[in-house]
Amino acid sequence: MKRRLLILCMAAAMTALLFGCGKKAEEVPDEPVEEEPDEPVQEPDDTEDADAIPEGSVKSYLTGEWIDGELAGKRPYAVMIGNTQDSLPQYGIGSADVIYEAPVEASITRLMAIFQDVSGLDKIGSVRSCRHYYIYFAKEFDAIYAHYGQSIYAKPILEQKNVHNISGLDGSIEGIAFYRDKSRKSPHNAFTGGEELLAATEKKGYRTDYAESYQGHYQFAKDHEPVELTEGEDALVVSPGYFINKPWFNYNEDDGLYYRYEFNQKQIDGATNEQLKVKNIIVQYCNWNMADENGYLDIKTIPSDGQGTGKYITNGKMIDVTWTKENEDSPARYFDASGNEITLNQGKTWVCIVRNKYKERFQVFRTEAELKEAGAAE
Repeated sequence: MKRRLLILCMAAAMTALLFGCGKKAEEVPDEPVEEEPDEPVQEPDDTEDADAIPEGSVKSYLTGEWIDGELAGKRPYAVMIGNTQDSLPQYGIGSADVIYEAPVEASITRLMAIFQDVSGLDKIGSVRSCRHYYIYFAKEFDAIYAHYGQSIYAKPILEQKNVHNISGLDGSIEGIAFYRDKSRKSPHNAFTGGEELLAATEKKGYRTDYAESYQGHYQFAKDHEPVELTEGEDALVVSPGYFINKPWFNYNEDDGLYYRYEFNQKQIDGATNEQLKVKNIIVQYCNWNMADENGYLDIKTIPSDGQGTGKYITNGKMIDVTWTKENEDSPARYFDASGNEITLNQGKTWVCIVRNKYKERFQVFRTEAELKEAGAAE
């Protein structure tokens, strides 16, 4: 916009020079200029090497990595994915940029995979039902939320105007958003894909760009300046402590990534047959209570005393963190012991939501042998 105004001013000055000494120039009405809204994307930092930035790229809100500028301004999709043994292998999940894991009934966990780009993904899932606290996690990223069914506690939240969701029980997009895999048994046979999600979004008329007010969730390290947590505790093998799937992450020093295991085996993406791996792990301890006698959980996404606790893990090290969240529409913010907001390494992040009653079940080890000796994987 500023550039266009500058051009108009220069044009006016040239006109004055050409016609000021002779015949009065014919007055021409100003051409209306439409103001274009600013894209809510992260701009390059002044300290970064401009020559190394791919042309037309900006940094992703989800990973801090350079991606196509047009894509970076698009809202992500948050998809509910089953995480029981019957649901394995999951599909498309390896392409997610952020994954949330939280317990549901009977202490099983369910995943919410957040994708910046779903194009080219033919199969994502299996897609499972919503629990109300996942809606709030999705809203932290201004994401379009995809699920197949919901608990009774989620229904009134899903009906709010500012919640843009794609549901398998929505008759208006029946046959558009999801499909069934006949080789799988119900309820683990509902899947979606990039084409399905985009078509359903268009059908529902949802906004596809980030809200102008959105400022991102995490802050990321600059290029070539990785976060090392040199004063942190060693965390080469990380066990969140979930009861049923008993997952762990194993740090690989060669590529600096944490490789994911559960049910005593590698957790893989069935579409690529590759093991899931991430750069960052955040453990977020949350208050909670039983919602009813049916086992539904009410996990609190805002700390009742204004501040929660947790862990941040990257590059083989771990530090204690605190976290805050102003309201259900705002993202959680994580802080180190000095009160500074933490900086994440560029790359994918796995967020483990752990009930505060079971903090002691979270453990770190030096080797997988120690993990298994402690019975954390079996």
